[in-house]
Amino acid sequence: MLPKQVYIELSHPSIPHIKRKIAQLCSSGDITTQEILTNTDEYNLYHDLAISPPKHEKPIGKGEAAAIALAKTYNGILASNNLKDISKYIQRYHLQHVTTGDILVAALKAGYIDENDGNQIWSNMISRRRLLPTRSFSDYLKTFFAS
Repeated sequence: MLPKQVYIELSHPSIPHIKRKIAQLCSSGDITTQEILTNTDEYNLYHDLAISPPKHEKPIGKGEAAAIALAKTYNGILASNNLKDISKYIQRYHLQHVTTGDILVAALKAGYIDENDGNQIWSNMISRRRLLPTRSFSDYLKTFFAS
């Protein structure tokens, strides 16, 4: 399940190859997009995280908030690399969690991407100042398979 807010973020014109992959996965039925409707438990949590957080808490991104709200509501696995913003919510709501590296390794093993695609995605994320544990996906694979 891909939150609609995340789908919108991943549909950015500078990353058309990701949008194409997501469209393929949606049309094949491998993933679905999920909107967060008002007057639902997930909306209330989403609103508290992204729109109007309690005092002394900063709002988090809409994509992260939507993913947390849906993972909590539907007992799903939260997929995010933004540990700075989400770590406390992973603990607070006892969520299962995977990172970008975990997702790309799974996509590689499933044949959705090859190592070059992974490196391109990784490079694009770094160019957008995303914090990743290694300089490239290839370096991550070396670390991943060494452990």
